[in-house]
Amino acid sequence: MLDFKSIETFLWVVKLGSFRSAAQRMNTTQPAISQRIAQLEREMGVKLLNRDHRVASPTPSGRQMIVYAEKLIGLRAEMMAEICDRSAVRGVLRLGVAETIVHTWLPQLVKRVNEIYPNLSLEIEVDITPNLTARLLAQEIELAFVVGPLSAPDVQSRVLCDYDINFLASPLLGLGNIKVTRRDLARFPMITFPRKTRPYEAVRGVFDRPDLPPIRLHASASLATVIHMAIEGLGIAVIPSAIVENELAAGRLQLLDTDVKLSPLTFTASWLAAPDTASIERVAGLAHQIAQAGAAVDAAAAARH
Repeated sequence: MLDFKSIETFLWVVKLGSFRSAAQRMNTTQPAISQRIAQLEREMGVKLLNRDHRVASPTPSGRQMIVYAEKLIGLRAEMMAEICDRSAVRGVLRLGVAETIVHTWLPQLVKRVNEIYPNLSLEIEVDITPNLTARLLAQEIELAFVVGPLSAPDVQSRVLCDYDINFLASPLLGLGNIKVTRRDLARFPMITFPRKTRPYEAVRGVFDRPDLPPIRLHASASLATVIHMAIEGLGIAVIPSAIVENELAAGRLQLLDTDVKLSPLTFTASWLAAPDTASIERVAGLAHQIAQAGAAVDAAAAARH
């Protein structure tokens, strides 16, 4: 009798291209994977996989099997999501998060996941979007909250929110109550996200003009460091103002009035298409709800400042 574990194993072997990779993904041994595939082939009465040169590829019968296997696993996931007790959702979800999200609504998401899925654990890794994208494609994380959308094959995405990028400075710089021009800004060091990120390249592009002096561009992977440097008057922070609501309210930072505009950062929840992504999609849905609510609050706060 066919069982879902063997069918899911078959799909992972096909997707990852080897028994070894499927074993790592399913947290089991390579012999166990081989045994499940052999059992499935015996029950189907046909060969489903070619095993040449350590690469597993589907046979013609295997390609037919893929269509039905994906339907079965997807329908099972839908049934579990709709009918089962939410406490039945178990395991570990490896989540990659851009630091902007850490400083805004991630704590609210973790709280909601704990409430709704008490048996689901989160392993959270914080990094820049290019690194998280690479880890997602390498299947080292299952869900990523990154600047998107991502255009890689097999990646599914859901838009979470947009954040405007603002110029923020300490009152020590004396820029809070005037209209600040591009040339005024260029007099000070810029402090922003690290190299290889969209904000870094955008800031460099804004000031890369022959009529302006070369700017000093400080980059850091730590937003806490960027914020601290700006508060100390060491330069102008170029980050979303949503990150520093407390600092703005306390007067430690000021939102500068300038006609220099940068494109907003669009954050997406991104994951790889897979046989069973129900729990991933549910967490992505929660993230969308929380991010949208947070963005509305942030917009109102920005209007006040």
